[in-house]
This record gives sequence, C-alpha cells and structure tokens, in this order.
Amino acid sequence: MDNGYSAWNDTDWHELVGTKRPRDISIQIILSVALGASAFIAFCFLRPRWEGLYAARKKQNDEATALPELPKSLFGWIPALWKITDQQVLASAGLDAYVFLAFFKMAIKFLAITLFFSLVVIKPVHDRFPDATKGKPKNNSTADAIEGGELRKRYATANFTDHHWLVEDYYSYWEASTDYLWMYLAFAYLFTGLAMYMIVSETRKIIEIRQEYLGSQATITDRTIRLSGIPPELRSERAIKEFVEELEIGDVESVTLCRNWKPLDDLMDKRMMTLRKLEEAWTVHLGARRVERSLESLPISQPAPPGPVVEPHGNGESSHLLGGHRRRMSSPYARSRPSVKIWYGRLKVWYRNVDAIDFYEEKLRRLDEQIKEMRRREFEPRPLAFVTMDSVASCQMAVQAVLDPSPLQLLANTSPAPGDVVWPNTYMPRRQRMVRAWTITAIITMLTVVWTFLLVPIATALSIESIGKVFPRLAELLEDHQNIRSIVSTQLPTLLISLLNVLVPYLYDWLSNKQGMIGQGDVELSVISKNFFFVFFNFFIVFTILGTASGFWGLLVNIGEQLRDATKIANALAVSLQALLNFYTNFVILQGVGLFPFRLLEFGAVVLYPLGLIGAKTPRDYAELVQPPVFSYGFFLPNTILIFIICTVYSVLRSSWMVLLAGLLYFMIGHFVHKYQLLYAMDHRQHSTGRGWLMICDRVIVGLILFQLTMAGQLALKRAFWRSASLTPLVIATLWFWHIYSNSYRPLMKFIALKSLRRAERTDHSLHHFLGHRHDEHPTVDEVQERGQEYVNPSLVMPLEDVWIADKNARALAQTNGNGNGNGSSRSSSGSSRLQRLFRRSHRG
Repeated sequence: MDNGYSAWNDTDWHELVGTKRPRDISIQIILSVALGASAFIAFCFLRPRWEGLYAARKKQNDEATALPELPKSLFGWIPALWKITDQQVLASAGLDAYVFLAFFKMAIKFLAITLFFSLVVIKPVHDRFPDATKGKPKNNSTADAIEGGELRKRYATANFTDHHWLVEDYYSYWEASTDYLWMYLAFAYLFTGLAMYMIVSETRKIIEIRQEYLGSQATITDRTIRLSGIPPELRSERAIKEFVEELEIGDVESVTLCRNWKPLDDLMDKRMMTLRKLEEAWTVHLGARRVERSLESLPISQPAPPGPVVEPHGNGESSHLLGGHRRRMSSPYARSRPSVKIWYGRLKVWYRNVDAIDFYEEKLRRLDEQIKEMRRREFEPRPLAFVTMDSVASCQMAVQAVLDPSPLQLLANTSPAPGDVVWPNTYMPRRQRMVRAWTITAIITMLTVVWTFLLVPIATALSIESIGKVFPRLAELLEDHQNIRSIVSTQLPTLLISLLNVLVPYLYDWLSNKQGMIGQGDVELSVISKNFFFVFFNFFIVFTILGTASGFWGLLVNIGEQLRDATKIANALAVSLQALLNFYTNFVILQGVGLFPFRLLEFGAVVLYPLGLIGAKTPRDYAELVQPPVFSYGFFLPNTILIFIICTVYSVLRSSWMVLLAGLLYFMIGHFVHKYQLLYAMDHRQHSTGRGWLMICDRVIVGLILFQLTMAGQLALKRAFWRSASLTPLVIATLWFWHIYSNSYRPLMKFIALKSLRRAERTDHSLHHFLGHRHDEHPTVDEVQERGQEYVNPSLVMPLEDVWIADKNARALAQTNGNGNGNGSSRSSSGSSRLQRLFRRSHRG
C-alpha cells in the first residue's frame, strides 16, 4: 500500500459511511455463539451439582420456598422456568424484580414490532433506493476526486469540520431519488408514538399492581415516617410523639430518635476485628480439620466450611459453633500457641511477644465491658427520627403533607426498610452529607473526562485510517489480512468496551456508598443513575463522536469551532452513527449471545471462589465464602437501557434490521437469565418498591429524543431540510409528554394512594386473586423480610457473640492444657496480670 490510497470504488466508500461488512458480523456471531453456548452447557451441567450456588436463594430464603422445584435434568429446567408466571414473580421476588423483568418484556414487544416494519418496509425501501446509484455527477470537482480515487484520501486527511461537506458532496454527486426519505419522517412519528403508548400502558399496569400490593400489606416500613430537620426543642422521643399526634393524623406507635452513636459503632467495629483475629489464632492453634465435601456448593477445594451452623432462634455460644453433634473428646494437636507482638513505651519502641489467644481474649473482654457500659449512656440527639404510626394511612397522610411552615424543618419522607438503613449516615451532619455529595459530583465530572481520553485509543482501532496515522505498518498488515482486520477493528474494541462497562460500575457503586444516603435503596438508585450516565454519555455519545474515521483528530484541534456550529456536529454525528452500525451490532450480539450465559453461570463468583478459599482460615471466613451472590440493579439495568436506546436510534437507518434483531435476542435471552437469577440464584436485599421504573422511563424518553435528532440529522445530511424541520413538532411533543408523564405518574410511584389503603381494608380479593393466594395464608415478600424487625441501631442490641471454632470441646481442652491449672480457665491469674500490665503500658505509651 502506497502513502496515498488506491482507487476507491463504491464498496470502499460504503464501508466508511456504514454499509455492513458481512465478515465482521459473521466473526462476531461465531465468537459469541461459541462463548455463550459453552457457558450455557457448563451451567446446565453444574446447576444440579452446585445447588449451594445456583439455587442459593431457593434454599436459603423463606420467600422463595413457594417456587416450584426445577428438574435436575440437563435442559428440563428450561420449560419449568418458562412457566413461572408474573404472579409468582411478584409473590416470591417482590416489586423490584417484577418491574425489572417488566422492562425486558416491554422492550421485547417494542423491538418485535419495529423489527417487523424494518424487514417488511424499511429494508425493501433502502434496497430499492441505495445511497449511491450511478449517474452523471453534479459537482465536477467531486467527480474528479472520485474518479481519480482521491475522495477517500481527502476524507481520511480532513479534519472534523470538513467531513460533513465531503459527505454532502458525495451524496450530491449521484442523481438519486429522495422521495423515500419521507419514510424516515413517518417512522420517526410511528415509533415514537408506539414507545409512548407502551410506556403509559406498562406504567398504568405497574401502578395498579404496586398500589394494591403495598396497600394490602402493613409492614413496619409502610407505617414509618423518616422525619428530618428536627429543631433542638423537639429532639426527644416524647416531644416528637406529642408533635405528630397533635397533627391528628393518627397515633404514634414508636419513635426512634437518631443519636450520635459513632463511638459505639467504632467499638463494635473494633470488637469484630478483634474477634476475627482471635478466631484466626484459635484456628492456627487447633490445626486444620478435615471437612467433608459437599456437592451443594463449589467443589473446588473444601466448600462446606468449617463454618457455623446458625440457628435463627438460638442463643448462646452453641448457636455459633460448628459440629456440635460431632464434638471431639480427645486433646487437640500438640501445637505451640501463636504469639503476637505488643508495642509499648512512650514512642512505641519496645515490644514483647505474648500469647496471641490470651491477648485477644483479654482485649475482647475489655471491649465487651466498654460496649456494655457505653450502651447505658445517653447519646447526643440528631435532627433525624423514624416515627412508626399505627396505620399505613396515617403514615401516607404525613409524608404527602407539609408538616411545618418553616423551610427545611420537620420534613416527612418515606422510610427505608429497617434492614436497609445505613445507620452511620443517620448521625452524619447535614453539612457533611452535602459536602460529600458535591465532592463526589466533582469526582464524577473529572472521571467523565478521564473516560473520554481512555476511549480515544479504542475509537482509533475502529478505523484503519486512524491506525495508519499512528502505526503505518500495522495498517498495511491489516489491509492485507481481512480476518485480522475484522478482529482488530471490530471485535477488539467491542471486547474492551464491554470490559470497561463491567469495571466502572464497581467504582461508581463505591462512590455512591460514600455519599451519605440514609437507605440502601436510595444508594441502589444512585448507582443506576451514575452508571447510566457513564454508558450513555461516555460510551454512546462521546464514542460516537470519536468513532468517525479520523474525526476525533479534528475535534481535538478545532473543538471551539465545532461547539459554535451545531449543524456541523449534527452532520458529523449522523455520519458517525451510520459508520458505527457494525460496531454497535457486534456490541449487542456480544452482550446478549456471548456474555449473558456467563451471567447465568455466575462466572465471576466461580473464578473468585478459589482466591477467597486461599485466604479463608476461620469458620467465619468459610461461612461468608459460601453466601449467595447479591443481585445489583445498578450493575445490570444501565447497560440494558442503553442497548434499548441504541436499538431505537438505529431503528430506521439503513441495515437497521441487524441491530433490531440483535437487540430482540438480547432482551429475550436477558429476560430468561435474569428471571432465573432473581428467583432462584441471587439475593436482592435492597428494595425500593419499584421506584426504578420511573428512572427507566425517563431514560427511554431521552433515547426517543436522541432518536428524533438522529433522524433530523440524517434527513439534513441528505439535503431533505424541510422534512428534517418537520421533526421539530415531534421533539416538542415528546418533551411535553415527558412533563405530563412525570407530573401524572411520579406521585403514584412514590406514595400509596389513600383509596388503595381503604379499598384493601374493605376487600382482600383483587391483589390476592392476582397472586393466587389469600393474604392471611401467604404474606408478601416485604412482610416476610421485615418480620420482627425494628428501627434500632444494631450496635445497641446486637449480641456480643463468642468465637466460631470447629470444635468447642477442643477449645476447652486447649485452654486447660495450655494453662496447666485444670480448671478450664483461659488464663492463669499471673498471665492475666501480665497482660493487664502490658495493656496499661501500651495505652499510656
């Protein structure tokens, strides 16, 4: 290949502006099917053998016990899972799972209809009117450039500003009919109207089920108000109760005033660290025990712990010990007791090796005394309280009303469930929470810039011309080897983007947990918001801009000029979207066909299990190792919404049927995979009562607006300016729909209507006919989860548990033999006094 480019035919140009390269799609399909099929077969084989992992929720959670047992045959579980109804999903997994799967079902319906029109109307029209038909050129300079093979070189070397002019010259070069462009306008209106209809229809259905579901139950969460902004004169349980009851909205059942429990929480954390070190010391001293292999868990090494057998209502040490029915009566192995260094002195320069077991037991005893003493103290009150009313109706009247005429004072909001409360954040000052929120917002902004620069080399790999600017010899090699070229320019960027989409959510999840939110449900919604911003803005918008061949070079050089001319950006985006059709099709295929079966396989848990097993030493470590994975909506939902938006944006463009077919397969496979995970395999502890549906719909509407702007850009690019302008009313109508939709349906997705509560009091038929049972026979998932829970800081009431060890008798014998006094004491009086003196020295130092 010479420094210039050889003569350029129509096929070369079509590759640049978006006509499909079958080789890329074929290779992606082969790779994705190979990955997905191997993972799916492995899951079918391992599912009945590793029930501790793949049926963890079914075996451990009471609310999942009503689900049918899946056959243990290789593929027999598939029709059984398929037959599970929406009623069973709602009854066993709750509103959040029902809403999540409802989005998949809505997407399947929408994409099936759009795919039908794409195959029946859009594709035949595009085949009848290709972008280039031979004719007499209008522009002589453009004609000379094409005939001389120079236009490709001009495009490759042009900056971002000039690309749309070159493309306009190309389209004006050929005398082609533009009557078919009315199709873009018609389907933009049709598909937007279809999406709006489905959003409203599905929202009405979800609201009806949500209102009846929440109106028919009476959990402590439904009856509790989160009262914030409490003035100093009301910061007592009695004063708050009197204030609320004076409003005459109902009787107050209990009040939990949040206080500054930080010293107590810090002591509890310190106690847990000490307890773990003591358990590790006992494990080292008693030696390893042979553990029976269990096929219900991961049989990589020794999966069944030596872990605790936890009895729900058990008390005392026996509830935390393993193997109570197999106590060993002989002495433990003859091992030297482990030691630990204690540093003391004014500058901590002196140390002494002491018995680790004695040291940590003495430290644990001291911490227990401090905790018991501190629990009796009166902590400083904070301006936040959880007020539990006597009825759900009283609670709803309070949260839907303005309680105090002063701003930011006595604000009533719905409360998170007791198990979802992040107690350290309840006593965090409001100013500190605000500082954290703004700081994390600034960090997200900086990360957005960082991700943009990380995407530049990935976008470079999409174009051979861009690769040629940096690595000329590599570009020559890729030009000569089509398969390698396809892997480098299509498969490799797709894989790197998918890997980035997997890793970034972990960072955003950590940031969301640092913002100071009161409930884990709010944290989960924040994770959804942050991760969607990343995948939508950085991956879709920015990557589409960078994806134009050599386009990002001009963008970086002339960014000021581009920002001043929106038309140039719109035209460039229109070209880039068509050029990236192959890439996004491959991305959707990889996500759906290739990677979804790996989610079913829980590949991450399987891979990380041996690493966790290497570091596991104590029974507590083994018990935590075999806990079921937690399903996070913030990790899975943003990418799903983005793929729906991608399919919508490409629904009318040339070769749109490929993206729509890949998207339809993605949502069909995804619905099946997530249905299994939510019902049988994974735990989903935080629940936001279906509030995530509004976030889904808001972002789908943003995708509709982007779809309309894309259609306008495509029409303007083809010089159909009047038809492009005709989309303006559609954009305005969509914005108006968004406003009306938010005002009409948002309150019903946030609160429980009083009519729903009164109706539930009068009748017990509607929801329970949908669920297939009566309420008094089978309570809802929320009622099962919150049974016996109260709004109280666990540090105030948590039992001070003893160590978990494999053999309680062995511990007693080791204590007796180690001290030589025969009385079962863990320390002799002299040893205890030495430790106490060392403790005093260490603390004085």
